[in-house]
Amino acid sequence: MNTCRIRMSRRHFDELNAHLFPGDRDEHGAVLLAGIAETHDGPVFLVREVHRASEGVDYVEGTYGYRALAPQFIHRMITRARDQRLAYLAVHNHDSDDRVRFSGIDMESHERGYPALLQISRGMPVGALVFGRRSIEADVWLADHRRLCLGDATIVGGRIDKLRARTLAASAGTADRHDRQIRMFGVMGQGLLSASTVGVVGLGGIGSLIVEYLARLGVGGFVLVDPDCVEESNLSRIVGARESDADGRSLKTDVAMRVVQESNPRARVKAITDDIAKESVARTLLDCDYMFIAADSMRARLVCNAVVHQYLIPAVQVGSKIRATSDGDLADVFSANRPVRPGRGCLWCNQLIDPTELAKEAKSDEDRKAQAYGVEEPNPSVISLNAISAAHAVNDFLLDYLGMRAEPDEVCYEQFHPLQFKRALVVPRRDLDCSECSPGGLRFARGDDVSLPCTDG
Repeated sequence: MNTCRIRMSRRHFDELNAHLFPGDRDEHGAVLLAGIAETHDGPVFLVREVHRASEGVDYVEGTYGYRALAPQFIHRMITRARDQRLAYLAVHNHDSDDRVRFSGIDMESHERGYPALLQISRGMPVGALVFGRRSIEADVWLADHRRLCLGDATIVGGRIDKLRARTLAASAGTADRHDRQIRMFGVMGQGLLSASTVGVVGLGGIGSLIVEYLARLGVGGFVLVDPDCVEESNLSRIVGARESDADGRSLKTDVAMRVVQESNPRARVKAITDDIAKESVARTLLDCDYMFIAADSMRARLVCNAVVHQYLIPAVQVGSKIRATSDGDLADVFSANRPVRPGRGCLWCNQLIDPTELAKEAKSDEDRKAQAYGVEEPNPSVISLNAISAAHAVNDFLLDYLGMRAEPDEVCYEQFHPLQFKRALVVPRRDLDCSECSPGGLRFARGDDVSLPCTDG
């Protein structure tokens, strides 16, 4: 079988898990409706809705097996999936832990029922998931009757968990190179980093530091996005940049790729010297397990924010800022990390995408001058302030992606104000009717069914 992947928000997973495993060690059922993303690694199913099957009404004694979803419940769910252009995934659980598989009776029921469900769904995928407490397996049928098993399922919250049909065996990999950090998070953790693909959008002062840190940690795959060249003023901040890079107007992506290859020669690198505002560029992020938004532009924030909620890919927006008074004195200096997680508030909700700036970025330099926007002075930037944001953001990625700390009650923005000796945690605002991040909104988990907010989308 070919494989598929599943992504699900932590809140949806917790709701489903509580229904499937209430403590009675019995079997329970549900249906998930999911958006679809077609990626280079195959289809990804993005859970948008969880429908729990009520005992004795929607989940009843089976004709062939122990229990089954009631026909009326199936019909209601498959027609909703068809009308909403979502995949239909029937769910039940087994009393198992880190290994799970379908029974022979399960597979026979799929072969009896899914050809008919494919006709009703009008080409949308249909399938089944079976859950253990720490494992998931899939049998998904496509319109051409090809069947997919599960590669992995990603549970996206403050912490990111990977579930499979069975626990992977630990692989030593480059144990000598990473010996000291393996002593912290183990061979299995190093294997997860090696198998991961991370996107970095913006390869300036903060982005270049992030790339350096990730490469030395042993992250195995990179998607690096930046359209710009190295200038002389970048040399004080961009890690790995040389004077010859500024003289020759080297691409920032080339410098970042060189940094990765010098630190981690086995890494898989996709470097894109283009604007994230183009849909063809934004779609290169869809195979990523995690994203760092290190670009300055509002358009980059807009597009990456949409990718998080539309495709359920966790991200963090990073930055540092130096503000001066009208007299030229320092008013504030701060570095910030803003985690962006599906359904937990977004950059729109928190007014971190400025519509006026967004409109200005859409204009040419000539248009901006003609409309009296003027030519803005470059923002001040210092490598040590950038390093505060980059180091904390990469630490958070490491601890959350490897499951080394508990799921937080709230995902918080973190701000550092060194002039005031202050660190602040801010709970992000979450608008219940936000079209971007609300679970019932236009974009949440819709995958390819909704266009990204790109200039050519």
